[in-house]
Amino acid sequence: VQLVESGGGLVHAGGSLMLSCVVSGLISSPPIMGWHRQASGKQRELVALINRGVPTNYNDAVLGRFTISRDGTKKMVYLHMSSLKPEDTAVYFCYGRSSNGFDFWGQGTKVTVSS
Repeated sequence: VQLVESGGGLVHAGGSLMLSCVVSGLISSPPIMGWHRQASGKQRELVALINRGVPTNYNDAVLGRFTISRDGTKKMVYLHMSSLKPEDTAVYFCYGRSSNGFDFWGQGTKVTVSS
């Protein structure tokens, strides 16, 4: 099973980015998918989760600015990030949890927000 992220990069504060993650190696994508992030020197933290087609969790720090969505037919999950802040700078990891509780992680994509 592989989760591969794309879409990271450098953006000015106030800008937007769209992260994408594609799942391979499974007939269908895991029911629960999401995004976590890890800033330099900090612990990895949850950004957003989506259970099948319904967003279920957002980090308070991104609420109202980030939107998670998915396309089951393409086995993809997206994170649309707007009004980006320098404190959003981190490596963003795609995440999936199968129906029997296995967790899958991508390798991460770096997002840098300049002030």
